[in-house]
Amino acid sequence: MSQTPLSPSLLEPPSGLQTHLGFELTEWSRDHARVELDFAPHLHNRQGLLHGGIHALMLDTAMGYAGCYTGDPERKQDALTLSLTVNYIGQLQGKRIIATAKRTGGGRRTYFAEATVTDETGAIAASATGVFRYRSGPLTA
Repeated sequence: MSQTPLSPSLLEPPSGLQTHLGFELTEWSRDHARVELDFAPHLHNRQGLLHGGIHALMLDTAMGYAGCYTGDPERKQDALTLSLTVNYIGQLQGKRIIATAKRTGGGRRTYFAEATVTDETGAIAASATGVFRYRSGPLTA
């Protein structure tokens, strides 16, 4: 799928987690998103492998964006994850973690998405499906 460059006007200020880990939204359009992160030692588990939670984070983040594109920086849409199923398939070989997601269906209040985590060599590490609920107001604690 060929994507046009991401418009800087659509980028939101990075969250604290995004700033801490360093992932970035690199593609975003209707029903599609791509999130990328460079490998770094602080992302490894005690075996020296990429921690499975990083796969899940990247998959969840990409699917979250895939269902929330409005094309209008003044009309932000947010969603909450209701269900996330991750399947671990293999190990990445490259230097960059890439999560690509697409919205696969849904309605006015919820949507469904699927995603994969690969690296720049094309190695597949994990896939996921998720169910998300659109938010209509501020999140309360």
